[in-house]
Amino acid sequence: MTRKFTTDKLQTKIYASRTAMGEAAAGAVIARINELLTSRDVVNIIFAAAPSQNEFLAALTNSILDWSRVRAFHMDEYIGLHPDAPQGFGNFLKEKLFNKLPFAAVHYLNGNDATPSAKCKRYAALLQQYPVDIVCMGIGENGHLAFNDPPVADFNDAQLVKIVELDQACRQQQVNDGCFATIGLVPTHAITLTIPALMAAPFIYCMVPGPTKAVAVFNTLHQDILELYPSTVLRRHNNAVLYLDGLSSGKL
Repeated sequence: MTRKFTTDKLQTKIYASRTAMGEAAAGAVIARINELLTSRDVVNIIFAAAPSQNEFLAALTNSILDWSRVRAFHMDEYIGLHPDAPQGFGNFLKEKLFNKLPFAAVHYLNGNDATPSAKCKRYAALLQQYPVDIVCMGIGENGHLAFNDPPVADFNDAQLVKIVELDQACRQQQVNDGCFATIGLVPTHAITLTIPALMAAPFIYCMVPGPTKAVAVFNTLHQDILELYPSTVLRRHNNAVLYLDGLSSGKL
């Protein structure tokens, strides 16, 4: 680690490389899971699906842990993609994590459900039945958390899960990340956990590497805490840690 500091309540840790960042974040998450397992049978975790999470997820799969005592959720999903599309966030996490470890249960968001609004209610009910202990997330180029883009982000959202329209910057990021060839192929709508659903977790670990995230990282730490910059809300959380590499921290 090259540098660490705190902004409001948000801890920031900067590492020399994406690999070092991912391994450090995974080590912290594994330690927290083991700590929680001393006082409960199962730990509930929400995972993000994005290339920014690759090093972190790879390090998790190489960790020693009783994964049969971990229940997994994921935080957002496109509406209308083919069920087998590799861009699907459930499919991404299945390949990178869920199929590699013996989780107690994995609860997928289905973006092809015939009644997406009913799916939102069912998933919200699961989150109430199994209160989340840990969120492992990233930050979008536009500052979004999950798919809570600036036009739809609501720090006081009454819903836990909702359908949203994706803004242009969010959809362009999917092209920038190499997930889609053109923006016309990126779905326009998605199901997402809301900001209150994410912030309700006692512990948040946020992994944000790469040069395309440098502006979003700067805004997270330096802008006013507003829905215009959704990730700024992390500065209100009592136990959130932001993990960066040299490139994503380049504007600090």
